[in-house]
Amino acid sequence: MANTQGPQGNNDPAGSTQMFRAFVDEPPQGRRQQAAASSGPRLGLIIGVVVAVVVVAAVAWLALK
Repeated sequence: MANTQGPQGNNDPAGSTQMFRAFVDEPPQGRRQQAAASSGPRLGLIIGVVVAVVVVAAVAWLALK
C-alpha cells in the first residue's frame, strides 16, 4: 500500500488521487469506441418504446371507436 501525498500535501493512503488522475488523463479514443458500440442497444430501446406507444394508441383508438 503506497502512502502518497495529494496536491496540497494531504495524506492519501489509498492513492485515490493517482487513480483519479489516471482515469481523467486517459486518452478519449476508448470512450468514443464504447459510445459507438452502445448506440445499437440504445437504438433498439428507442424503436421498442415507439412501437409500444403506437400499439397503446391503436388499442385506445379501437376501444373508443
